[in-house]
Amino acid sequence: MTQPTPRLVVKDVSSRRQVPIDKALLTIGRGSESDIRVSGVGVSRHHAEIAAENGAYRLRDLDSKFGTYVNGARIKEHVLSHGDRIRLGKATEITFVIGDEDPSRERSVVSAASELRHMAGLLEGLRALGSGRVLDDVLALVLDAAIEVTGAERGFIMLADEEGRLEFKLGRGEGRVTLSGRTFETSRKIPEIVFATGALRIVEDLMDASMAAQHLGTVALGIRHVLCAPLRLVRYVERAEERADEKVIGVLYLDSRERGALGSQSARTALETLSTEAAVAIENARLYREALERARLDQELKVAAAIQQALLPASHRSGTFFSTAGSSVPCRAVGGDFFDYVDVPGGQFGFILGDVAGKGPPAALLAAAVLGMFGAEATYNSRCAPLITRLNRGLFKRGIEERFLTAFYGILGPDGSFLYSNAGHNAPVLIASSGLRRLETGGTILGLFEHAAFDEEALTLAPGDVVIAFSDGVSEALNEAGEEYGDARLLAAVEANRSRPPKELLEALLADVRGFCGRATQNDDVTMVVVQYNG
Repeated sequence: MTQPTPRLVVKDVSSRRQVPIDKALLTIGRGSESDIRVSGVGVSRHHAEIAAENGAYRLRDLDSKFGTYVNGARIKEHVLSHGDRIRLGKATEITFVIGDEDPSRERSVVSAASELRHMAGLLEGLRALGSGRVLDDVLALVLDAAIEVTGAERGFIMLADEEGRLEFKLGRGEGRVTLSGRTFETSRKIPEIVFATGALRIVEDLMDASMAAQHLGTVALGIRHVLCAPLRLVRYVERAEERADEKVIGVLYLDSRERGALGSQSARTALETLSTEAAVAIENARLYREALERARLDQELKVAAAIQQALLPASHRSGTFFSTAGSSVPCRAVGGDFFDYVDVPGGQFGFILGDVAGKGPPAALLAAAVLGMFGAEATYNSRCAPLITRLNRGLFKRGIEERFLTAFYGILGPDGSFLYSNAGHNAPVLIASSGLRRLETGGTILGLFEHAAFDEEALTLAPGDVVIAFSDGVSEALNEAGEEYGDARLLAAVEANRSRPPKELLEALLADVRGFCGRATQNDDVTMVVVQYNG
């Protein structure tokens, strides 16, 4: 049986190549006359030689300035064995190989997989610190490791988006170089097939007639050899040997103009090992980045909630002829309910309570805009219906799709005169000496019809009369059984607590709503304003 020709796998600053040892004496150095010319820091002109002696291969250092090392130890002479790692000077690495397999690559894939596994563990435990670029860093690590262990010239990673479509993420070339652009010049056919089937695919020669027609764009670039592996994420249950879930989250694609090692069994094994660890690291990186984004969003919502509360007036306010109490509790961080007080020209006191359709940040933004418009209009407008009309037209002109609101605006005078307009809002309750009544006069909701007309009603309050305005989050509050609180319960609670001052009355009504809801999750913003005329 013929002994396989030994060879050297040479990696220096300029390239990575394989050189057969087919001479009795092989010289290595920086000089042009050397059989193996290498470049790098610390390589001498005549650095070392390999001599074939009785079937063995002896490495000799030629008095080089920075020395010759084998497996980390400096030597003068050394009989080489399969897998020995030779270092010349400070950077050039050479591996002595006999046969088809490259032990340096086997070690590098194990090292790379171990590094990825370690990173995956770190990412799983990270919480508060780190970079938003962590996913890009992991993708670069995966590609660099894959190019290193397979000898490919370039590679890229595509990951599945929320709709399950492959999306280009990063391209890298030899030397840890990031390829420019957000696309990759190659056929998508192979990556799509690998993603769909979940099976590793090796194309040894795209110039083959049966393949060339399917990949004209790739062949035109000079690419002939392709290796593409699925990034398969496997989750396990308590016992490691039992798989709980498995899915393909993307593909790892490598190609080369020269076949090199892409078609070897070692390259296939290396890529399968790397792709398994890479999928876990990539998924954990994505989850970590999402966690960072959620944390930033949570912080932004906290700031928004603080700003929204600052926009609302003080909960309790008293004047020479009135006293008030108000509260607004959003069901999320921020809400679409609002209320405000205003000093109207002529010494009157005005108050508004509104409810924007929807919940969360969009509703909160519109509520803030409406409060701004209201503040500007109320300082010079002493009537309710004209102000409500201007709010309606202002909202309509802004053309905010599917965004409208209800509102109640009332103006109380020192003499007990009370003017109000209700724009599609829950009818407030007036507690008078003659009994309870609802305040319904007004018009439709705001923001739907540009030329909507609004009415107003004038009343005269006696000392001690109270107006209670509230949002539908009060009357439509749900208990654990899904039952609504309803107007009837609210009116009963008002009747039972009507003699209390505004602050205590507000607290008693909200406590009654909370008691009814029990442990049920709040399903809408809850807002209430109580205004008493003191005479």
